[in-house]
Amino acid sequence: MSGANEIKRSWQHYIDGRFVDSLDGTRIPVVNPATGEVIADIACAKAADVDMAVAAARKAFNARLLQNMKPVERSRMMHRIARILLERTEEIALVETLDNGKRISAARGDVAAAARYFEYYAGMADKLEGKSIPLGPDYIDYTVHAPFGVSAQIVPWNFPLQIGARSIACALATCNTVVMKTPELSALSLAALAQAVHDAGVPAGVVNILTGFGHEAGAALAGHGDIDHLVFTGSVQTGSRILHALADRVVPAVMELGGKSAGVVFRDADIDQVITSTRGGIFTNAGQVCSASSRLVVERPVYDQVVERMAAAASALKIGPGIEDAELTPVISDGQLDKIEAMCLRAVQAGATAASGGRRVDRPGYFMAPTVIAGTTPSSEIAQNEVFGPVLTILPFDDAEEALAIANGTDYGLCAGVYTRDLARAHLVADRLIAGQVFVNEWFAGGIETPFGGMKRSGYGREKGVEALLGYVQTKNVAIRLTAGATGRPGA
Repeated sequence: MSGANEIKRSWQHYIDGRFVDSLDGTRIPVVNPATGEVIADIACAKAADVDMAVAAARKAFNARLLQNMKPVERSRMMHRIARILLERTEEIALVETLDNGKRISAARGDVAAAARYFEYYAGMADKLEGKSIPLGPDYIDYTVHAPFGVSAQIVPWNFPLQIGARSIACALATCNTVVMKTPELSALSLAALAQAVHDAGVPAGVVNILTGFGHEAGAALAGHGDIDHLVFTGSVQTGSRILHALADRVVPAVMELGGKSAGVVFRDADIDQVITSTRGGIFTNAGQVCSASSRLVVERPVYDQVVERMAAAASALKIGPGIEDAELTPVISDGQLDKIEAMCLRAVQAGATAASGGRRVDRPGYFMAPTVIAGTTPSSEIAQNEVFGPVLTILPFDDAEEALAIANGTDYGLCAGVYTRDLARAHLVADRLIAGQVFVNEWFAGGIETPFGGMKRSGYGREKGVEALLGYVQTKNVAIRLTAGATGRPGA
């Protein structure tokens, strides 16, 4: 790395309005997934650092720094964060590309999306209205949206900037203070977000961002006795452990726990559209997307055609570093690469066919060949479990009932898709797919304005859209007796 591709070598936590090292001085090396080389390091939080960050957030919340701010002023503060992010697009995108591995154009898009989250929820800060409830002439009764308090937020490594921004933006709009644990595998873009938060004049202690390992900092934050709310995106296994940690204190949570999402392709579908949409749906960010189109369930008359064309589309992808804006970039780590390749090898050993890919790419860095798996069964490991890599499994069906059984036949329920020219069929199938989002004829249709979240073991609660704010507030009812007398009783 040299010249225009250089980034800062040393990064810190952001706690109580200051950039600080860990109390014990430990650091985490930052590795470029495209080369396997160490390019920087960042402070490594332990339980004591988490304690300090939670104490800062608690102090800021108890001081009502956000609640005493006029909603329009909170909105303007959030707009300042958005403006700073956009002004620093190239700087932050380079950091994300070298740290995370994703293509530079996608990293620029992540910065734009992060800014959009702050803009979108800034527009909601002065529109969180309660309601008046009629109880008769002797009473005035109304509701207000009250913040939980200290919101703990644990962010994954695949889209750290976007996911971190949407959580912080919702918290600021609703007057919660934040302690965010960034992913040790891809922390730098959120450190850059911390700088934007600082430069935008967010009061000290309102937003705290630190980096550490899940079993240390993550566990300390989830199990902390002074958090009031938690937002988590990650695996079912980690989410389950976090929920156990929250249970004793009955801490509410928003949980997004991944998926094994299926697109159902009927014979009347526009196959060109299916191929283009699925190529983006599974190979974007090297398949490291919780809502990836990781399965296609295809009506048998067009099954062979779809397999052949998807394999050709996968094989045609340009593989390379994100800084070169390659179409298929590396996965996040050598451990992730080992896991993905092992799942593909087990599938082939069990009788499946790798119509394309199936193995790692022989070059420096952590590159997995874009893979299309055919000839397997709906109950196989590769069709049931989240791979979190550039691996598509294609399964045939003979009628709509079978298609629905296959699509719904996993533990997950994050996303699903329907490809058909028949509008009635699209509505009927969408109604029966068990998923928080159903895309029709375009994977990833929707946007920041549309609610996102899972069913079944994909989690609960919603991110994005207006609905996300409901996960950051609790309804408080105020009932006022206007006249003399007191006739009320429980349940009256």
